[in-house]
Amino acid sequence: MGSKLVTLLRLRCITIGNFDGVHVGHQALLERARVLAGSGGQVVAVTFDPHPAMLLKPELAPPTVQTLQERRECLVKYGADQVHVINTTKELLAMSAEQFMAWLRAQIAFDCIVEGPDFHFGKDRAGDINTLRAIGLKNDFPVDQVASVEVALSDASRAVASSSLLRWLLQHGRVHDVAAVLGRAYQLTGVVQKGDQRGRTLGWPTANIATGARVLPSDGIYAGLATLPTGARKRAAISIGTKPTFGSHARTVEAFLLDHKAPLDDYGWTLTLEFSRWLRGQTRFDGVQALLEQMNLDTQRTRQEIAQEVVLT
Repeated sequence: MGSKLVTLLRLRCITIGNFDGVHVGHQALLERARVLAGSGGQVVAVTFDPHPAMLLKPELAPPTVQTLQERRECLVKYGADQVHVINTTKELLAMSAEQFMAWLRAQIAFDCIVEGPDFHFGKDRAGDINTLRAIGLKNDFPVDQVASVEVALSDASRAVASSSLLRWLLQHGRVHDVAAVLGRAYQLTGVVQKGDQRGRTLGWPTANIATGARVLPSDGIYAGLATLPTGARKRAAISIGTKPTFGSHARTVEAFLLDHKAPLDDYGWTLTLEFSRWLRGQTRFDGVQALLEQMNLDTQRTRQEIAQEVVLT
């Protein structure tokens, strides 16, 4: 694309994708769209709900990293002026690449498009970045391609940032590497709900949060931070698992908030958990005393892992 476009102002530049996780690759698309739109222009992130795979092959549809609202908020945080959500239908997915772009331009009067090299669209995902360029030439809108973004992982490997990589890392508990892909710490927000209240009887009250149908880090204990509705941030030892020491239970996410004096016996409020480090895997202990001793060690490790300079209020 020539330099003339870059100098124009008040352009509406769009980028299209599922954007699950809004990782550093997605952020690069938004950053480039902002440059092309100019200071007086507009960046529009076009996304889909539900994920197209939910209609085409629901049994193969990937679990989501974020809720739609979280996705919206992240897209705006990283540069979108507007998030346009397309209601995914089978009729929409049956459109050819040319039909879809004509339909989309009737919905949004855009001037340019920014996409990555692995962009696919239209029926059977037959359209790619070259198809998009050809359609743009016919319809007088330029297409700018942004290179994939690679990230360095803790095992000394490098990988292209993607939503599928995010899911894989989460499912293996590699939250430190997840942060590298996201460009920020992984967070999980949910409403505090009533659990079995066993932690309270043991002297370790926890906040159990509802997580919905999304991918979670693997079972285990993590060091992190909890953000309360007041904005206060507390160190937290976060547990994900089925509580095998006490028999069979549903998979739960619960957090013990260090240095938090107020009781955790009310429900219905929102808690955000920020994952810093994986501490250990889920373990079945021989008895309560062994569990309590390990929980004490987990909180000590959490204090060590979460930097003292973090401002906690």
